[in-house]
Amino acid sequence: MADPTPVIDDLRAESRELDLLVAELIPERWRLPTPAASWTIAHQIAHLAWTDRAALLAVTEPDAFQPLVEKALAAPGSFVDEGAEEGAALPPAGLLATWRAGRTALGEALLQAPPGARFPWYGPPMSAASMATARLMETWAHGQDVADALSVVRPPTDRLRHVVRLGVRTRDFAYGVRGLAPPHEEFRVELRAPSGEVWAYGPEDAEQRVTGPALDFCLLVTRRAHRADLALTAEGPDADRWLGIAQAFAGPPGTGRPRERTERPAPEAGGPGEEDGR
Repeated sequence: MADPTPVIDDLRAESRELDLLVAELIPERWRLPTPAASWTIAHQIAHLAWTDRAALLAVTEPDAFQPLVEKALAAPGSFVDEGAEEGAALPPAGLLATWRAGRTALGEALLQAPPGARFPWYGPPMSAASMATARLMETWAHGQDVADALSVVRPPTDRLRHVVRLGVRTRDFAYGVRGLAPPHEEFRVELRAPSGEVWAYGPEDAEQRVTGPALDFCLLVTRRAHRADLALTAEGPDADRWLGIAQAFAGPPGTGRPRERTERPAPEAGGPGEEDGR
């Protein structure tokens, strides 16, 4: 049985890092646009707070969580935006306090969960460790949007190992969400961690292989960058196809980020486009 404590600790650290980016912002800066179309920094934090609340409900009151699933099924194209809009309307201080309280309560609930417990979610039921991993992935990805809006470069950390693992494990999901049949054989994935370590998954002799920096893989599977702007290499047609559709998050894939280099008519002109998906 996987001990959720390490990933919960990393989730808390990832949240604190993002908190430092927004805690001292003046109210006007909370309205800065981020790369996600129509979402400001306030929308990004509001979305995290909203999802933390949903996760807390799933962990502590599973029966009360079911209406949220029904709402999502009734309005799959708008329920995420509605949650973000509601929170983004709060004064920044209130939104920040809400996010802090919710993520703290969720962390405590996950630590206290009985061993082996599984909780309902918008996809398959999740263990405490899996729930914390998913929350870390979202915190990192939406934190990237906030950092981009503020023109801040965040040094990558080995907390990315959780996002990498989730990205590898959701390979077949990425095919399924597009109505495609996943390959039968396993892939070999070898990625260079920020620390220099190599994180490897799958059989060493696999014909289909993906290699490159772990950071780039995380940007790809969270659809925070265009594949053409990343230093990832695919060997084999199936691995190549996967890199074109990979995603580590539930729900529709959206359009992804445009390729930065081709969005600019000249090196000194233009700028990165916006993403339609979340």
